[in-house]
Amino acid sequence: MDRRAARAGLMACACLAVISAPVSADTLRDALAQAYADNPTLAAARAQLRETDEDVAIAKAAGRPSASADNTYFENIQSSQNSSTFSVKRGINLQPSLTVPIYQGGGVKNQIKVARSQVKAGEADLRSTESQIFSQVVAAYMDVIQNEALVRLNRNNADVLTTNLQATSDRFEIGDLTRTDVAQSQSRLALARGDVRSAEANLASARERYIQLVGRAPGTLAPPPPLPGLPQTPQEAVDVALDNNPDLVAARERIEAADHAIDVAGAARLPTVSAGVTDTYNNSLGSASTTVPGFPVTQSSNDAQFTVRLSIPLYQGGRPAAQRRQAQALAGAAMEQEIAAERNVIAQVRSAWTAWQAATRLIDLNQTAVDAAALSLEGVRAENSVGNRTILDILDAEQEALRAQVQLVVARRNAYVAGFTLLAAMGRAEARDLNLDNLTLYDPKVNADRASGKWFDWENDPAPAAKATRTVDTPVQDGEIHD
Repeated sequence: MDRRAARAGLMACACLAVISAPVSADTLRDALAQAYADNPTLAAARAQLRETDEDVAIAKAAGRPSASADNTYFENIQSSQNSSTFSVKRGINLQPSLTVPIYQGGGVKNQIKVARSQVKAGEADLRSTESQIFSQVVAAYMDVIQNEALVRLNRNNADVLTTNLQATSDRFEIGDLTRTDVAQSQSRLALARGDVRSAEANLASARERYIQLVGRAPGTLAPPPPLPGLPQTPQEAVDVALDNNPDLVAARERIEAADHAIDVAGAARLPTVSAGVTDTYNNSLGSASTTVPGFPVTQSSNDAQFTVRLSIPLYQGGRPAAQRRQAQALAGAAMEQEIAAERNVIAQVRSAWTAWQAATRLIDLNQTAVDAAALSLEGVRAENSVGNRTILDILDAEQEALRAQVQLVVARRNAYVAGFTLLAAMGRAEARDLNLDNLTLYDPKVNADRASGKWFDWENDPAPAAKATRTVDTPVQDGEIHD
């Protein structure tokens, strides 16, 4: 069973090589690398993760010192009749202060843990987006190859039926066949030409989908390489997925974040300690005066104060308890969501395994059908030449041969896509797994570490700019075959 599964996977890839391609053809690796660098959905996911990275710096900021300076200029425009003997017409007040949090009930520490767990979950979400985009690119790539093959098959069938119609008409002219035979040939040819148009439309649609995902029009596409790391058994696939599937990894990290969020909520009930220094400077700008002779007038003053503040919450209307219960409920939801994600991963892997196995086995069956249909068509034509078969028998045999060839092409496409889908469900369909040539991989930890170490208020990143290119200037695709 294991050897057959591995052989079937290789056969699914090798069978696609029947469509020849020149050395300069675009490869699947080219398409994946282009999408990795240029797909807007993937670029947006990276930007969203960078936004999540900043939560760590924001959480750290709550535990750092803060400094401020309150500056006031005032001008007295009216004085009371009963004002004191000392008056000031104008002045300035400068009050710089520094506050250092010493203890905040563990809220800052746990909020940092929440933020870091959310970053890890975001990194797993980015992996999931990457594998989803790659799965779509592989499907689009194989759809172009498949639909090009179907266009060729249907055009060839229309050419054969055109020749058949001409031969049938010639034989009708000499009285060897009836008008019914000619009508049957005409009907099949009309249907075949309609199938050509449908196949061409499907090819154009597949090429447009390719442009949407990859960012450029497909050229001549080479057969794809064998898929790496396909499992021997469904249990092996499940075991790998349970450790590596990005959706499951993200769900587990969100449980960690939710657990720390409970401690964050509980910190609101604990005392806080902070220390501060405040310096107050007043200057009346020479406008201070007195009505009492000999009374000293001071035009400026300066006071400094050091404080240690202990704040003990006694009662807050039940708010902290409600917030903690709320956090506990969210943690419970995260646990259930992790189980749901696990179930979903197991179902995806098992279904993908079954689809891959079925598709690879269909290749053998459809190849047998193609060989048998070709032999049958040859025999029917030979028997018709001696009068033992009708024109309708030939038309039916040709239709059967075409159907078998179409099903073989579809089976080859489905086998490869199902194999890649299986790898994606296992968490093995990302750039790091696919040996993409000459590609610098995006490392989300670089920005996470950079953002975590930032502390200066006036440090800005460059203005955001779109990374993906637009496809508005790409040509409208058609159903022509560009060899």
